[in-house]
Amino acid sequence: MSGVVQVTGELVATRRVGAYHHLTVVAPGLAELAKPGQFVALAVGGETSANLLRRCFSIHRVKPSGTFGGTVDVVIAAHGPGTQWLTTLRPHDPVDVVGPLGRPFPLPAEPVACVLVGGGYGSAPLFWLAESLRERGCHVEMVLGAASEDRLFGVVEARRTADGVTVTTDDGSAGRRGWVSDVLGDVIDRTKAGVVYACGPMGMLRSVSDIATAHGAVAQVAVEESMACGVGVCMTCVMPVTGNDGVTRMVRSCVEGPVFRGDRVRWDAFADGICRVPDDALGAPRAGGH
Repeated sequence: MSGVVQVTGELVATRRVGAYHHLTVVAPGLAELAKPGQFVALAVGGETSANLLRRCFSIHRVKPSGTFGGTVDVVIAAHGPGTQWLTTLRPHDPVDVVGPLGRPFPLPAEPVACVLVGGGYGSAPLFWLAESLRERGCHVEMVLGAASEDRLFGVVEARRTADGVTVTTDDGSAGRRGWVSDVLGDVIDRTKAGVVYACGPMGMLRSVSDIATAHGAVAQVAVEESMACGVGVCMTCVMPVTGNDGVTRMVRSCVEGPVFRGDRVRWDAFADGICRVPDDALGAPRAGGH
């Protein structure tokens, strides 16, 4: 895996942001290689932990150089033991980091209007992407949604970064009551956007992909499939994606992704948090076969 490093970094800052934790880690050599849309895998639990598997997080931002050296920022929602352990770290604690991993967001060759859609802390990688797009002369609008105000991430930062921001919450505690899908079509039409970038829950990504296609835009989505190793070995994050030849294959979201064209993902294979192998996928089991 070229362009990937493993380093023992040092936590230099940790802070609570709404329902999430924002960590800044010195990771020499990693920040210089990273691009928007890629992710890092962090070891959890310390040297004697039974938590053998790393936890993967989208890169929020990088600074290739600074007072401490190159730094990487990630945003964490503390759900299980691994992520909860990460939130207990304090400045100067060591953090073992592997990255940058995965395929980044593809950037347009020519200036084009773009809409960036984030669900919850899935918005974390979009701010760096927005800056990269604006450097290329693109008009950038952001749509940020979450269940409630405390589960939004980066609204203030979005207003500094993008040309326009639309906020939705399920309960109406901030912005417009509803889902990002309720407003996305209007934003695409108003801006004449050619590309929609998105990161968030899989159900949201399916809606974003369908709406983008219906309104004449290409969706590029960063999926949130569970990744155990992050480097393509364990096969826990495989999902069905249709290739240029029209054939559906089970591909690794950590290596072939996490960014895919939304209209190539077989969303029909996902239900109740489970991804099934479509019957017409290459290598799928056949009735009566072995």
